[in-house]
Amino acid sequence: MTILGVVLAGGQSSRFGSDKALALWNGVPLIDHALAALTPFVDQQAVVGRDWPGTIRVDDLPRPGLGPLGGLLGALAYAADKGFEAVLTCGCDTLGLAAAHVAALTPGPSVLEALPIIGLWPADLAPELQDWMATHHRHSVYAFAQAVGARRVAVPNPPANINRPEDLAARA
Repeated sequence: MTILGVVLAGGQSSRFGSDKALALWNGVPLIDHALAALTPFVDQQAVVGRDWPGTIRVDDLPRPGLGPLGGLLGALAYAADKGFEAVLTCGCDTLGLAAAHVAALTPGPSVLEALPIIGLWPADLAPELQDWMATHHRHSVYAFAQAVGARRVAVPNPPANINRPEDLAARA
């Protein structure tokens, strides 16, 4: 299976107070931690919602500002267009994604129960997500996952979701 690894990085970072993707953990931007975590499991990587050196940029669809589902739709459409079979998603504010977490997601569609931004999605879901977003006003990853029959996977020691500066400080 050919997998596109995608870091969703188009959010506002409103709870964090500054750009989370650029926040440093152990001297490295969070976005680089997310990209490194995806590397062993994917054939190629992309970042949705921003330019990042050495990485393909994918835009949110149908436009920015629609949250993670806009990023997922952009990623699925790009993956389908480029011949990838699936998309493995991770947030730019995720720390601790491990092989056991990714292994629990196969086969897709599936999301981590504790952190649904981490998911494995068949690329051919792009048209279904586009239609779903056009008819549903609540753009929830869980709601879409349920609509397409995605498994919600519980894993021990799920990755950390860094939403606030104190979340990052707690990882030090």
